Amino acid sequence: MRKDGGMKKPLLSVLLVGLLAALLSACASFAKIPGERFRQAIKEIEAACAKRKLAPNEVCGGVAKLKPADPLATEEGRFAHSITIPNPVPEDSGYKPGMTPEQYFDHLCKTEAGEFIYKTVENVDGFYLMRTRKQALDEELEHLYGLEAPYIEVHGEYYDPGEYFIQPHLGKYQFLEVPLPKKEPGATEAKYRRYYRDENAHPGRDYQTAIDGHFVRVPYVVAEKETQSLNSKYAVTWRGITRPHDRELGIAGSELIVLNLETHAVLGVRRGFKRTGGVRNLTGIWWLAGQTCPMVSKKPDHWFIREVLSPIPEKMKEK
Repeated sequence: MRKDGGMKKPLLSVLLVGLLAALLSACASFAKIPGERFRQAIKEIEAACAKRKLAPNEVCGGVAKLKPADPLATEEGRFAHSITIPNPVPEDSGYKPGMTPEQYFDHLCKTEAGEFIYKTVENVDGFYLMRTRKQALDEELEHLYGLEAPYIEVHGEYYDPGEYFIQPHLGKYQFLEVPLPKKEPGATEAKYRRYYRDENAHPGRDYQTAIDGHFVRVPYVVAEKETQSLNSKYAVTWRGITRPHDRELGIAGSELIVLNLETHAVLGVRRGFKRTGGVRNLTGIWWLAGQTCPMVSKKPDHWFIREVLSPIPEKMKEK
C-alpha cells in the first residue's frame, strides 16, 4: 500500500460523484414549478403507501387523499362568489409564458393587490361574519389546492372571533354574529351565534392583552348565545381567486369583502396574494410560511375591517 494515500483517492472521487449526483437531483426537483413538483410528490406518496402493509385504522399519505377545496360547497361560499365588486380582477391576469413564480407574484402584487375602500361607516356596534372557518390542518397546509384562500385561511384571527373582535383591548365591537352549522331541513333551532360583551359573564376570569406596548390582564367579558335572527346591518365575507396560472406557480389570491347586509353594496375590499412552492418537505408546499402581499404581519384583516366599519368610540360606550 502506498503511503501517500493513493488508495483513498478513488474512494474520495466516488463519494464526490455520489454527492454531486444527489445535489443535482435535489436542484432539479426544486427547479420544477410548484405544480409539477406537487403532482410528482403526490404520485410518490401514493406509490410508497401502496407498497406498505398498513396497520388497522392507519392512514397513509393523508395529503395525497385530500381533495381540492370546493369554494361553492356551502351557501356562504356561493354567496361570496356571487358578489360583484367595483374593481374585479381581470380574467387576463397578465401572465406571460416563461414567467417564473417570483416574477408572476411580483406582477400580481404590483397590479392587483391592495386595499380598496369605497365607503366608510361610523359608530358601528357589530357585524355579521358570513363565512367562518376552521383551523387549517397540516395536510391542507402542504396541499397546493387544499385551501380556497390561504392568504386568509391560515391566519388565526377568525379561529377565536370573540377575542379578536369583542374582547378589549384588541376587540373594538360590542357584538359579532356568525352562522351556525346547517341543521336538518325543517329544524327550528337557532341559525346564528352572537358574541357580545357582558362584564358579568365570567366572574374572576381575566385575559392577557397589550395596552400601549405593555402586557396587562383585564376582565374577560366575551359572552355568547344562539339566536334565530341577526342584529347586524353590515357583513364581512371572503373568497378565493381562481385563474389558470396562479396555483400552478404556487400562488393563491383572495378577497376580503365588507358589505351592507341589506343592499349588498360593497363598502371595501382587501385583495391579497400568498406564494409558496420552495419548501423542503414532501410536496414543496407550506402555506403557513408563504410570502404575502399586502404583508399580513404588518396589518391583519381586522384592522382593515375597522377602517371600513369604524367601531363606536370607547368614550361613547361609557356614556
